Amino acid sequence: MARKKVALQYIRNDSTRLNTLKKHTKNMMKKGSEVATLCNAKACVLVYGEGTTVPEVFPSHAKAVAILNRFKSIPEVPQLKKTMNQETILSKRLVQLRHQVEKIRREREDREARILLHKAMVSGHLPGNIEELTTMAWKLELILKSVGERITERSGLPPVYQAHAPYVTGGMDMGSPMYKALQQQHEG
Repeated sequence: MARKKVALQYIRNDSTRLNTLKKHTKNMMKKGSEVATLCNAKACVLVYGEGTTVPEVFPSHAKAVAILNRFKSIPEVPQLKKTMNQETILSKRLVQLRHQVEKIRREREDREARILLHKAMVSGHLPGNIEELTTMAWKLELILKSVGERITERSGLPPVYQAHAPYVTGGMDMGSPMYKALQQQHEG
């Protein structure tokens, strides 16, 4: 017959709590003995019960003291391969979160640029805001570059699209058809 699962919480009934402590202490001592025997390992178990001044010890007080002293005398290893302190864990997590934020920001900017391009294509009018125009120009540059790379890749011909120098305002002719269209729209 299967035993029911016991909820891991403080047992309020004193007699039930003491019986559970005795039973689990006995099982812990048995497991310590099994580990020591099966694995030829040095093992000790200390259990301080409620209201007791002396702990229950496996295998004996003298052997447990010897094992604990040996444990204390082991020099602390500076850094094991996968050992991390809380600061290292948090700083790694912070780097991951920053990368996620940056990725989401890039995706949002890309989505906004696509929306602006779509609106411009559907309505036939370019936005008047310089930031939106810059975003559209950036996205168009990326799309044209991507298309040019695909054409080059498939045809073996030299690249169709060459990236232009950064746009400079102030009435200078930039040679870019997009810049000329923008300039004509603002003048007209």
